[in-house]
Amino acid sequence: MLLLLLAYLGGVLTLLSPCILPVLPFVFARPDRPFLRSGLPLLAGMALMFVVVASLAAVGSRWVVQANQAGRWIALVVMAIFALALLWPALAGRLLSPLQRIGGRLDASAGDGGGIGSSLLIGVATGLLWAPCAGPILGLILTGAALQGANIGTSGLLLAYALGAATSLALALWIGGRVFAALKRYLGAGEWIRRGLGAAALLAVVAIAMGWDTGVLTRLSTVSTARLEQGLLDALPAHEPEAGGSMMMMAASDAAPPALPVEGTLPSLAGATGWLNSPPLDAQALRGKVVLVDFWTYSCINCLRALPHVRQWYERYRDHGLVVVGVHAPEFAFERDVRNVQRAVQDLGVTWPVALDNDFAIWRGFGNRYWPAHYFIDAQGRIRAHHFGEGDYEESERIIRALLREAGSALPDDAMPAMSAMSAPRGGVEREADMGNLRSPETYIGHARAENFVSPGGLRAGKAFDYTVPATLRLNQWALGGRWIVGDEDARLRQGGGRIAFRFHARDLHLVLAPEAAGRPVRFKVRIDGHAPGAMAGGDVTADGDGQVDGNRLYQLIRQDGAVEDRSFEIEFLDPGVRAYAFTFG
Repeated sequence: MLLLLLAYLGGVLTLLSPCILPVLPFVFARPDRPFLRSGLPLLAGMALMFVVVASLAAVGSRWVVQANQAGRWIALVVMAIFALALLWPALAGRLLSPLQRIGGRLDASAGDGGGIGSSLLIGVATGLLWAPCAGPILGLILTGAALQGANIGTSGLLLAYALGAATSLALALWIGGRVFAALKRYLGAGEWIRRGLGAAALLAVVAIAMGWDTGVLTRLSTVSTARLEQGLLDALPAHEPEAGGSMMMMAASDAAPPALPVEGTLPSLAGATGWLNSPPLDAQALRGKVVLVDFWTYSCINCLRALPHVRQWYERYRDHGLVVVGVHAPEFAFERDVRNVQRAVQDLGVTWPVALDNDFAIWRGFGNRYWPAHYFIDAQGRIRAHHFGEGDYEESERIIRALLREAGSALPDDAMPAMSAMSAPRGGVEREADMGNLRSPETYIGHARAENFVSPGGLRAGKAFDYTVPATLRLNQWALGGRWIVGDEDARLRQGGGRIAFRFHARDLHLVLAPEAAGRPVRFKVRIDGHAPGAMAGGDVTADGDGQVDGNRLYQLIRQDGAVEDRSFEIEFLDPGVRAYAFTFG
């Protein structure tokens, strides 16, 4: 119930997001109609269609994506006709005649010509076109849907979110109706308002067709409601906000943390599909030990930056009774391959037990929601604390020490080691992010979660297409060049010479890549602002910009040591057969 309330409140906040702007003209197009016969059916159709589309999107099937794209274009045609009818009522009857059997006449200028059916039809079309910006709350819901698929729980959360948005829109519509009535009564401006709404609706159709609703407005929305939504998330009893800021490099106090509550018991680990570095472990065998459960996946940059701290805790406290259990829950399909995980575990120096959670059974047992996530279990098998995301490492170590002392471990009496020692050496992808200069978000290339893609013609899901890179990109826009097939979670290059371009602002740029065929490396060349990267080359690139994709992992391509500013990145693959998954920044 708490999550449903949270989703509902997140939907209410949608009215404050610029991403709602393109659908507002459709919602407000008939403010003079009775709310129960016009506004309510419209909002109901919008909410239900959004839930259906978002739930089906969780399935990730190609036919779902294609059907949704076709539905959006049909809805755009319907809304364009509707806008023209508002502008030129004389054309309404002729333009709307094909829709009469479906929803009745949509003539917004005629007395009672539009009834419940026509309002519902407009709402369904609006629901197809509505693309709310994925702030923290909607992002949480969609992540759960992507992991668990379409089910009653995720659909219920999506419905609560949509009803929250409908509630705030209903309130705005009620106020707008009274304002319209007053203007019509005292100024006789009803005709001009109707024409203005028609023009706004037509502009909205153009904006959605051009992709501005998921491009420009998405970037504006990242700073509009995110802080409010994060505040709501922080109010959850079992939630802790993700942290990523820089840390104080000084000796830390070893004062015990506040009394730790009991958040639950250690769930079963029997759902693991395999184990590395250890025989299978279970909750009973871990009794008497303090356990740190670390949810991670090896291509996740946030997990990699937290890894040195987990490694230090393991090395520092394993002789005092600490057991670290890494739960590897894959984000991408190649992370399900045990050989890839074994290679990553060896390369990353992970020597503690790792449970392979390919079916997300352990993830669901904990009710987890993030990579990385740390759960702290006492010697009696009780979960006493947790932390989501990067940061707060000092507090996490204090919790470990408190639980070890509680279990009777004789820890040294000296203060907790200085964090500067904990952090050295921190090179490569494990280096802490430069949060002060981080203005580019994690960006997925597969069509299921792609945003800010600007190649002409948009993404063509599931089929080979010749993409082109525009002459200029704005901040956080990206594009493909060459012949690619874009799947649910990746893009596959069909011919050599393919490119990916990104306009970014961050110290580091990483890209998750994989060769399509094992044992067949793919050569690439990197350019930054049109030149070889030189001193800005990342760990997987030479100063001349040369490198190769020889494994399924995250590649560090850019690492700046000087001034950080907006830069244009481009990678050209000299050979076909590469798979590109996601950009991450630091």
